[in-house]
Amino acid sequence: MDKLKGGLVVSCQALEHEPLHGNGHMAAMAYAAAQGGAVGIRANGPTDIAEIKEKVDLPIIGIWKKHYDGFDAFITPTKEDARIVAEAGADIIAIEATDQSRPEKLDELVTYIQDVLGKKVMADISTLSEGKNAQALGCDYIGTTLSGYTPYTKDRAQPDFSLLEELVQEVSIPIVAEGSISTTEQAKKALEIGAAFVVVGGAITRPQLITKSFVDGLK
Repeated sequence: MDKLKGGLVVSCQALEHEPLHGNGHMAAMAYAAAQGGAVGIRANGPTDIAEIKEKVDLPIIGIWKKHYDGFDAFITPTKEDARIVAEAGADIIAIEATDQSRPEKLDELVTYIQDVLGKKVMADISTLSEGKNAQALGCDYIGTTLSGYTPYTKDRAQPDFSLLEELVQEVSIPIVAEGSISTTEQAKKALEIGAAFVVVGGAITRPQLITKSFVDGLK
């Protein structure tokens, strides 16, 4: 926590349909982020996590986005997913801790990550009640990551500073500001509200989105 507190964690992710997927691109992106002063990296999937681990000496928040038929939770949803993420080199494992349907029980997943894998747990949530539940289950961090992504939060303004404020006031474990943060002013505001650290992804690591924002701005 001392290494992350008050700093910027850069989310280096590229899904299969995106231009920078594979070929070590995310490891290079993480290296560039480290040179720029990032205090940590968030990465998806064992391949990218392992490549980034070799490239940079920063704490890695590891996830694995996987979809299981009949279930909605998709961020590191099972113990086996978590084990593979841990073995790839993640220091903290982020999991979906929303109220959406999931293939395994949330409390058992948290216990497994902490007691068997010996890793910290970051709970990605979308509402205050989910955050409170994550704290009750013993999670180490809570992230506002999924506000706007669950069916019952699609109409919330982004970045969801209201949720961040509620969590800071009512939850005692470190709160991570993540989700739709695209400017330095927004990142600074998140810290001023009380976030332990800030995670920024697309505004830094997805050139197609950055380009589009310029193109749209010129119009």
